[in-house]
Amino acid sequence: MATRLNMLPEDCVSTVLSLTSPPEACRFLLVSSSLRSAAESDIVWDRFLPSDILRILSRSHTQLNFTSKKQLFIHLCGWLLIDGGIRSFSLDKVSGRKSCFLSARALSISLSNESNHWTWTANSTSRFSEVVELKTISNMEIEGRIQTEDLSINTTYCAYLVVKVSDRSFGLDSIPCETSISSDTCSVTNKSYLCPLDEQKQQLESLFFMNRRQMMDKRVVEGECRRLSKRGDGWMEIELGEFFVREKCEMVKMNLSEVKGNHLKGGLTIQGIEVRPKYKQV
Repeated sequence: MATRLNMLPEDCVSTVLSLTSPPEACRFLLVSSSLRSAAESDIVWDRFLPSDILRILSRSHTQLNFTSKKQLFIHLCGWLLIDGGIRSFSLDKVSGRKSCFLSARALSISLSNESNHWTWTANSTSRFSEVVELKTISNMEIEGRIQTEDLSINTTYCAYLVVKVSDRSFGLDSIPCETSISSDTCSVTNKSYLCPLDEQKQQLESLFFMNRRQMMDKRVVEGECRRLSKRGDGWMEIELGEFFVREKCEMVKMNLSEVKGNHLKGGLTIQGIEVRPKYKQV
């Protein structure tokens, strides 16, 4: 194929490559030096960028400097702080689909401005300037909202609450929390535990609290116990639910609540809610 493309004018090659994908375009950078210029062309990478890229860049928290559309695409595959630094935007490096991360400041968290319940602080491992730490609270409610125009249409998304759990945490595994995703076109509710799987803790519980654990697990819908899982950035996440984006102008609400237990809990740090494309498991 590379030999055939070498016979075409550069702009024609660029047009052909723009119909592929970012990884495939990058592979052509290595195949032939004669195709490098075409593969790096703005014609190619402009096709991989969102059609509303100018609107997104206008919301940037800092001045963004780039000399080519390829350089811009690669930068956005990391993340870009927008809306005064309380949200971040990124692109999937394989598909070019949009992702959005809402910081704790962009969420509605019950009693988050009450210093005896929560503390706003900096965390060096967070992409945002502030995270919020739970001291103690009995009824916890967290809600995030996102407009689908900030996402890619015809795409299934998953929303994840991104947190850290202190070694001194308490009350997070007493009863499951209710998680939900809702919009004009969908409504999904599940239950999850805000505590990570800990082998040593599991062994102790199997000895002393077997009946309690079994009763708790039975309360989780569909027989599946959603729990926190590790991320590559040192944080943990728990899935709130998934939804499909059909329209550009729709509000999606993402919730986690535990209001019925009326027991104290603490030791949770919240970075925010990340919304990213979901891919089928092969």
